[in-house]
Amino acid sequence: MLTFEGQKLQGVDDICSKINQLPFDKCHHLISTIDAQPSSFAGGVVVFVSGSLRLTCEEHPLRFSQMFHLIPTSQGSFYVQNDIFRLNYG
Repeated sequence: MLTFEGQKLQGVDDICSKINQLPFDKCHHLISTIDAQPSSFAGGVVVFVSGSLRLTCEEHPLRFSQMFHLIPTSQGSFYVQNDIFRLNYG
């Protein structure tokens, strides 16, 4: 599940469609902070990131916050179970 600026999307098709509809094709992330904690799911990790995005079409960077929940797979990798993204205005 992805919540992007308040819009709730669920499933691979809906999430990929939203990402592909964004009005830019390049974005540079400047990370300010990363905080991580173990989750109640065995081996899971909750991650909170804040920073700035620089888009080629924008003069000024945009501040953002993002939280995501990583769940381990039996193959030794992780997948994103939940993702919440917000631009920080003001």
